[in-house]
Amino acid sequence: MQLRRDTAAAAAVVLSLVVVLLPCATEAHNITRILAKFPEFSTFNHYLTVTHLADEINRRETITVCAVDNAGMSDLLGKHLSIYSIKNVLSFHVLLDYFGAKKLHQITNGTALAATMFQATGSASGSSGFVNITDQRGGKVGFGPEENGGTLDANFVKSLQEIPYNISVIQISKILPSATAEAPTPEPSQMNITSLMSAHGCKAFADTLLTSAAMTTFEDSIDGGLTVFCPMDDAFKAFLPKYKNLTVAGKQSLLEFHGVPVYESLSMLKSSNGVMNTLATDGASKFDFTVQNDGEDVTLKTRLVTAKITGTLIDKQPVVIFTIDKVLLPKELFKGALSPAPAPAPEAEAPKSSKKKKQKSPPAPADTPADSPSEDPADQPADLNGVERFNGQRFVAVSLSAWVLSFLLL
Repeated sequence: MQLRRDTAAAAAVVLSLVVVLLPCATEAHNITRILAKFPEFSTFNHYLTVTHLADEINRRETITVCAVDNAGMSDLLGKHLSIYSIKNVLSFHVLLDYFGAKKLHQITNGTALAATMFQATGSASGSSGFVNITDQRGGKVGFGPEENGGTLDANFVKSLQEIPYNISVIQISKILPSATAEAPTPEPSQMNITSLMSAHGCKAFADTLLTSAAMTTFEDSIDGGLTVFCPMDDAFKAFLPKYKNLTVAGKQSLLEFHGVPVYESLSMLKSSNGVMNTLATDGASKFDFTVQNDGEDVTLKTRLVTAKITGTLIDKQPVVIFTIDKVLLPKELFKGALSPAPAPAPEAEAPKSSKKKKQKSPPAPADTPADSPSEDPADQPADLNGVERFNGQRFVAVSLSAWVLSFLLL
């Protein structure tokens, strides 16, 4: 009896630990939180947020952030660059590979050429988006833009935080100079995105956007970075009957679901598959979709539909507009379509002698906005992601506990 009690107690402890620790294992890195622990990098951290680079860094894996302290940022800010050029310069300090302190001192053949997030934007020509990393004598490691002919302008100072092989945040001695990254970037103000859409096969979506409060949301996001996924006319016109039956709030959320508040070029989408928030994302209302690519094709997947990017209307940082072949349907608005309606119960055959009239069954409650638009989208969410995540964690926890019990009873 005592053995069984001890075994049960051990299993309970293991189960508790698994339940507590599993959610933590699913959390991604957060560059803002990492740098917040080091006040001397507050300016660098601030501009990662202002330029929306922090969001892009948090979505990526296998990445290295080369941070500079406040003094180094003062040198950059003294050049009075536009916020768009500052974004290019800082994106030049984000390497698309993992370089921890140990790896920096063990580089094969002593030197490596690393692609940067600036290179991934497509704004860098030739080798201007690459950084040369060289393990020098005396334990020093030098960094320099490849476009500068191999000159090593900065040195590795120390490691701030490493999560092998996910993210490495290191300090380098100064900002890496890059004429290409610092070049003036035209401001996107006065850009008429609806005119661009209308002129390239997305007139139905553009006209609808102009009549909605969502238009303000799109315009307010342009300067900070905006990616639009515009359904082609045939797809959106076919959807219009359902759209017209949505509530006012539902219509706005549907349109905002087709925008992302950050610049994402096609190459960036290909290299950063995963869940992406949208302009409609607000707290508990997730309104997100999943970016996937199959070879050269990039798709946007919701719980209800998978749309493919069919073309690019404009790619001029910080704005990019893509065309897609389907309307994106968020589960928060169309939860009724997630599962088939239950089959009606068979009616019992009435006795031949009965003269009572058959009563019509009351109509089934409408689940989709096309049938019943009375509910506000905020009242309609069907958060299945949380249920699936909880069920998966519960399954792992129970399985581990069962294994522990079996082991202890041997």
